[in-house]
Amino acid sequence: MTDVKSQIDETVKANTVVLYMKGTKEMPQCGFSSRVAGVLNYMGVEYTDVNVLADENVRQGIKDYSDWPTVPQLYVKGEFVGGCDIITEMTLSGELDTLFEENSVEYNKEAADKIREANA
Repeated sequence: MTDVKSQIDETVKANTVVLYMKGTKEMPQCGFSSRVAGVLNYMGVEYTDVNVLADENVRQGIKDYSDWPTVPQLYVKGEFVGGCDIITEMTLSGELDTLFEENSVEYNKEAADKIREANA
């Protein structure tokens, strides 16, 4: 498990935005992963996706790494941000915009505003 933890740690720290998810950003394999990937894709965020279904060790390892029981899991600049519910709330409140701005992550502000308008 140490190798998996090192692999996860390296991935999270080497990439600005990482989403551990079921499936890929092009083809999510569960509704929660689809929602988070959909938000990031719509907002034009460049991110690394890691398909936990491709490796059982990574699937369990990411839960141990973050001490968070579910997937998807979003990381920005090496820090765990949250899962689907947290990302949804942060998107709707504008907190995700702030997080991206504070970490110099490029995103489409207009698209983020459209998400909020559609959910108002």
